[in-house]
Amino acid sequence: MIKYAFMLKDFYIQRIQRRLARHINNANIVLLGRRVAALAPHPADERPVVFFKASSGIDDLSWNSAFHLLTSWGLRLQAVPVIFFACDHGMSRCVLGTNRDAPPQPPPCRSCVYQSKTLYSGAKVNWFGFERDPELESALKNLTLAQLMVFEWQGMPLGKLVLPGLRWILRRHNLLDDDATRFFLCEYIQSAWNVAVSFGHFLDSTQPQAVIVFNGQFYPEAAAKWVAQGRGLRVISHEVGLLPATAFFTDGEATAYPIHIPDSFELNDAQSARLDAYLQNRFQGNFSMAGVKFWTTMRGMDEDFLQKSAQFKQIVPVFTNVIFDTSQPHANTIFPDMFAWLDLIIESARRHPETLFVIRAHPDEMRVRKAGLETVAGWVESRRATDLPNIHFVPPNEHLSSYELIARARFVLIYNSTIGLEATILGAAVLCAGRARFTQYPTVFFPQGQAEYASLLEAFLAADTIDVPSKFRYNARRFLYYQLFRTSLPFGQFLETGVRSTHARLKWFDPRDLLKSPAIQTVTKGLIENGDFLLEENS
Repeated sequence: MIKYAFMLKDFYIQRIQRRLARHINNANIVLLGRRVAALAPHPADERPVVFFKASSGIDDLSWNSAFHLLTSWGLRLQAVPVIFFACDHGMSRCVLGTNRDAPPQPPPCRSCVYQSKTLYSGAKVNWFGFERDPELESALKNLTLAQLMVFEWQGMPLGKLVLPGLRWILRRHNLLDDDATRFFLCEYIQSAWNVAVSFGHFLDSTQPQAVIVFNGQFYPEAAAKWVAQGRGLRVISHEVGLLPATAFFTDGEATAYPIHIPDSFELNDAQSARLDAYLQNRFQGNFSMAGVKFWTTMRGMDEDFLQKSAQFKQIVPVFTNVIFDTSQPHANTIFPDMFAWLDLIIESARRHPETLFVIRAHPDEMRVRKAGLETVAGWVESRRATDLPNIHFVPPNEHLSSYELIARARFVLIYNSTIGLEATILGAAVLCAGRARFTQYPTVFFPQGQAEYASLLEAFLAADTIDVPSKFRYNARRFLYYQLFRTSLPFGQFLETGVRSTHARLKWFDPRDLLKSPAIQTVTKGLIENGDFLLEENS
């Protein structure tokens, strides 16, 4: 009873701390926003830039909200006209406001709109509301889950556009055919259509030069992007970068991470040393992304595992992904999803008892407030995978060093995990089953179909040695260097970690310092000069 009382006390203390931190942070945002409005020159007589994000943060400053806001301030201080397209009760169910355990519960619009009005203090904003379309509602009535997933309306693929966000909030890829899922799909489709209609009218009246959206995968931004591109407008999306407090901006799909590396680019000694210093920390588990540090500790292989692995001819690590992550729609090119790939792996394990397959769940799979409901652990249990003596499962909360596994591996299997890139750099042969950020360059073995994949897997298992082309490691180092030090735009001068690591806190600074920021300069150049959003090397 005493322990419970202390836990309750800690809960309320943390809640008060978060509210106080939010209040202070919002006060700083309002003051700096007004300062930006006072300092910004009169907007140039040119077409505006539209900013839209409705899927990054509800009642606090997320990292992507912060990147979005700081970029808009930087443009306004350069006399670039900026208009925000913002939600004011504009969706019946938004992604972040969905309570999957209580479908009838409406989203927390009041708190969200308050936060948006805080962020956009002193800015020009177009607010949109929600209007249900009765004809669309009639068309959706009584449709099956399969029909809703591919539903189109007036030429717009609404079902396809809402799926990534729905899978993300339901924490699963393979959706359950139940009343709740169909309800959410219908409401998302209605809301996406409302966003599309409202945004279309807004674009027609403003005629912007470009649209900047968060992510582009969640349905509000995906709908806006589809509408804008249908009008021939340039759409730029952004996501968190690979380094702390950094952002990635692109004309392409932000979650696919398109990068153009000139054929002539080669790492010099200083660049190689910079990359190696990063990798040394990474291999020790000392890294974070989007404010999340996946490994608090990283341990080597224990005696039990070493004794077990000694009974086999070879070790093959299998690195998985989070099934509902927004990178997965890009990844599912060879297989319909990651679990279909794992089904092939287990069949291979049955044919090769001499090989120890070590299936490693991604550490993000059980993250607090983001735990998956369709997991690798669940797949292992449902398939009774560990009944096979040559399958060893490493759960997401086990801090076994992946890099020690790679060092002992005959070869490495991945779906689209970044560790495949690192394994290539470490000299391992990597067989990739899903399109990854780095498969746009020859960095891993990447078959083009399931038959070719199965054939190559069998060949690798039978081979005494695997000849890895030297260009794989060469390209992997070039790609990772670009991803770290050319595409990751630094905003750490203006931001620090909030009460929660997934939230940012605005530092107090002179807004004019934004004009000297390499990140703002890079985005401005990319926007105004139709550039590539890459940092200058000396930045």
